Amino acid sequence: MLDQFNGYARRLPSWVVYTLGTLPFALLVYAALNNDLGADPIKALELELGGWGLRFLIASLAVTPLMRYGVRLLNFRRALGLLGFAYIVLHFTTWITLDLALRWGQIGSELIKRPFIIVGFVGFVLLVPLALTSWNGAIRRLGVAIWKKLHKLAYPAILAGGIHYVMIGKVYTAESLIYLGIIVVLLGIRMMPTRRLQRKAA
Repeated sequence: MLDQFNGYARRLPSWVVYTLGTLPFALLVYAALNNDLGADPIKALELELGGWGLRFLIASLAVTPLMRYGVRLLNFRRALGLLGFAYIVLHFTTWITLDLALRWGQIGSELIKRPFIIVGFVGFVLLVPLALTSWNGAIRRLGVAIWKKLHKLAYPAILAGGIHYVMIGKVYTAESLIYLGIIVVLLGIRMMPTRRLQRKAA
């Protein structure tokens, strides 16, 4: 059954993932236009965009550990990562434009009052070079070894995103803690030696 699933996954073009990945954004826009985002629509939009960004990034992080257990989704990793980055950009843009209304002087005070913003911003900055080099030409120009080292920035970036998501609320939620727990587990698996994982899978 796993081989059959992997066969279907290999034949599925990546544009399908990109298309499906835009649906949450479309639904959020629809909800915003119909005033269905609650009493504070800007905050709701900001939170949902960030949440979807984190979900896609977690999915991209899970691709390699799943491969070690026989699930082949490598051809979707780039799409999932770029979708995650796109939602994080929208999350950040919403905060700057709709929440702060481009009041640049207020950003400094926000950073001082809310440390979780610093954590999230660090994660966002770490994602930028990954997004800029997520194309085949970048691999050829940088070389495979350097490219792989650069893209290990995904680990601290996604971890920062998970911590940021937990810190946003005044109280910790089960959802945010589950996301952070999944990230920690996936990072732990990624750090395990391949042979050890193969023995466990066997």
